[in-house]
Amino acid sequence: MEKNELTQRLFKFAVRTIKFLKTLPDVPEIKIIRYQLIKSSTSSGANYEESQAGSSKADFTNKVRISLREMRESNYWLRIIKEIVDKVYDINELEWLINESLELKKILGAIVQKSRLKK
Repeated sequence: MEKNELTQRLFKFAVRTIKFLKTLPDVPEIKIIRYQLIKSSTSSGANYEESQAGSSKADFTNKVRISLREMRESNYWLRIIKEIVDKVYDINELEWLINESLELKKILGAIVQKSRLKK
């Protein structure tokens, strides 16, 4: 996968997550999850973007590691939504987001692993 393609996927994931969250009920517990999920889903892409201008290999690896951590958190919040929301307006979109976050975790994890091996 090219770096530009991953950048686009992370961006698309964040945008689709935000749009999906707008469809959820406006109740206190969802407000908290919404806030956390917006932060983690956008942070993953932002940190990957920053990694592309890393000042060193260590800086690059650190930013990708943060991106991975944020994607893991995003996946966690999405799974919580799946379990606690009685009626999800667009279950197909939720499933896409969960699956995409799993794939992005694998890709980011592989980049971190490769970076470790190059040391």
